[in-house]
Amino acid sequence: MENLKVAIGSDHGGFNYKEQIIEYLKARNIEYIDVGTYTRESCDYPIIAKHVAEKILSGEANRGILVCGTGIGMSIAANKVRGIRAALCGDTYSARVSRAHNNANVLCLGERVIGEHLALDIVDVWLKSSFEAGRHKRRVDMIE
Repeated sequence: MENLKVAIGSDHGGFNYKEQIIEYLKARNIEYIDVGTYTRESCDYPIIAKHVAEKILSGEANRGILVCGTGIGMSIAANKVRGIRAALCGDTYSARVSRAHNNANVLCLGERVIGEHLALDIVDVWLKSSFEAGRHKRRVDMIE
């Protein structure tokens, strides 16, 4: 894996998976920035998504992971930020292709939708995958 530094965040609906993903990152010596939430109390996912996006755009992190109940709200909020390409993934194939073809810089997951082991497999594949560029670069450039 490249020199990864991951900004990670969740709302209350994704708090448990965020904590598990942090343990995954620690076990692999992958640097991370936890932007919250830090409790299971209700909070607003758009704020967390913006914090992760800001860490990527500032260069403090080069990838982001966001978790909420379904992953939908986080992906919508993150994709509102210019320069962010957030992919909501519920399987490892989509995770790999989101990096290879779309150069996704944020992974979104839904804690209430996928099992914890699958979530960690998705994170693993997504972090290990890289952008293929080539014909895909032209398309990603069109998004920007």
